[in-house]
Amino acid sequence: MNKLDRQLIDEYQKGLPISSRPYLEMAENLGVSESEVIESLERLQNSGVLSRVGPVFNHKKAGASVLAAMAVPDHKLKDVAEQVNAFDGVNHNYAREHKYNLWFVVTAPDQDSLDLALQEIEDTCGYEVMPLPMVKSYYIDLGFKIHWDA
Repeated sequence: MNKLDRQLIDEYQKGLPISSRPYLEMAENLGVSESEVIESLERLQNSGVLSRVGPVFNHKKAGASVLAAMAVPDHKLKDVAEQVNAFDGVNHNYAREHKYNLWFVVTAPDQDSLDLALQEIEDTCGYEVMPLPMVKSYYIDLGFKIHWDA
């Protein structure tokens, strides 16, 4: 990784600028061009160094969400996962080794919209959706200092 790659990782694990041109603000802070920032982030993401570039919202303040699960026959898991992924509010869709083997998070502007989305997923996929509402939230800080010379 070059110096800019390391600076982007060090400076923006947290505190991504909230503006219409966040990459421009990052570039001005780092003394490079906006296109250099974008190219660096794309390269880091394409190489698998970064899995995601974007904000993390407090979902309770931004609308409604729920973790949900479905029990899907193994031979249909991939097809059903693709059906679930086609819904706009779905993210974090993944397989688990359990009777309920397909887990996903659904977000919506409000609880009524969320309930409707869950019903539509159930109707489309043909399997019962089990909502698993959050009882208590825990904050896990995933930012960390990297010792580049180690």
